[in-house]
Amino acid sequence: MSKITVYEKPTCTTCRKVAKALTENGVDFEKVNYYVELFTKIKLQSLLKKMEMKPSELLRKNEKAYKDLKVKEKNYSEEQILNLLVKYPDLVQRPIIEKGNKAILARPAEKILELFS
Repeated sequence: MSKITVYEKPTCTTCRKVAKALTENGVDFEKVNYYVELFTKIKLQSLLKKMEMKPSELLRKNEKAYKDLKVKEKNYSEEQILNLLVKYPDLVQRPIIEKGNKAILARPAEKILELFS
């Protein structure tokens, strides 16, 4: 069975729900606080590919950084958005759960069931 990695912000409510659900179901997983172990561009590209998502789909649009950077007003390319996601972890939707060659954005937390289907 593939190792499960949860990329999270420990203070995030959804992240805590996901960790609790995995623990309660006896699932062995590793937590990565991506504010401490920052995403590299290559890692984020890999996760996006596994989730079949574009960088713009991973943006947290209610974050202060999103507004401060005027992401909505500027016509950033997907490559530029990817660079912003790497530089500003607050912009990354969470949690991201990776299992082998699959990954999901677990929002809402119940989406974790997709990894086991």
